[in-house]
Amino acid sequence: MIPMLRDIVATELAPTATPDHPGGLAAALYAGRHVEFFNYGFADDATRRPVTSDTLFNLASLRKTFEATLVALGVHRGELRLDERVAAYLPELHGDYIRHVTVGELVTHTSGLLLPTDHPPWPNESFSLGEFLDMLNAFTPPSGEQPGKQRIYTHAGYVLLQLVLERRYRVPIRELIANRILKPLGMSSTFVPERAPDNRAMLSDAQMARAAQGYSDQGTPIGPPGNQQSYFDFPGTGQMFSSARDVAIFVAACADGGSIEPELREAIRMTQHESFRVDEKFGQAMAWETVHLDGVTVVDKPGGLNNASGYFGLVPARRLGIVLLANRGEYPHEIARYKILPALTRLVAAR
Repeated sequence: MIPMLRDIVATELAPTATPDHPGGLAAALYAGRHVEFFNYGFADDATRRPVTSDTLFNLASLRKTFEATLVALGVHRGELRLDERVAAYLPELHGDYIRHVTVGELVTHTSGLLLPTDHPPWPNESFSLGEFLDMLNAFTPPSGEQPGKQRIYTHAGYVLLQLVLERRYRVPIRELIANRILKPLGMSSTFVPERAPDNRAMLSDAQMARAAQGYSDQGTPIGPPGNQQSYFDFPGTGQMFSSARDVAIFVAACADGGSIEPELREAIRMTQHESFRVDEKFGQAMAWETVHLDGVTVVDKPGGLNNASGYFGLVPARRLGIVLLANRGEYPHEIARYKILPALTRLVAAR
């Protein structure tokens, strides 16, 4: 069975990461407590350094699944409530709209927030914590949205969620993620580094040697290895870095969870519960999206920047999970949602 599953993945991925494409791709397949890795192309085209399962990639918005897990853990432990207003943790938020937004609405992208950092034309400047809070206080939805009544994807909402978590626990977000998720799962190559003045992640020499060079979808190098992009100029607001080998542990826990600590397992499961139906096909959970296809429900999270692409995809009903990490913008991750995972599901169901 495993060789057949591996062949499906390799057949679909190989054409997306040929020598004609910039950079490379690291992928991992979790199927019934077995993990397979797939590597293509280069972490650095100039030096011909190949992608491996231990290459460090910028995870972009895949980080949101970890913050959602922190929220779910807090709810399970009685430390947070989804119906709590965020202003309870940040009394600086007193604007007419933002003071009504809840923790649950932030984590499910139903707050209605849409700041200039969430959509083009992208701003050229970055924002201090004070400026960010001022933007939130001044926010008024342009189309009459209301908290909890619609799904609008907002990166700024998750930056605010980071602040809520840090205020609640009085611990930096990188430590919360490490202590409550990464260490219990045995993940040693995943971290939220601080950002240096040159917008580069502060990585050790050993970590920097593993970091991928990022490229545009046209092959132009964008930033140095370790490039960390953010519109927010305060701690913890850059991207997370990890390898396919390490995040495969997290995806395995999300797809199966049979051998992890029960409280963390239940929190991870909670993040996948659809809380808002967008339309007939799509729904929104806590960071994760739900995609209802013929005979299969895919739970997934894409992420991307102009020089990095990532994807986590799950079919929990069949204990299947996939990771795609590419060091280029606009990698076609939809191939996993619409082709690979449905094909794997059909094969597992037919055995």
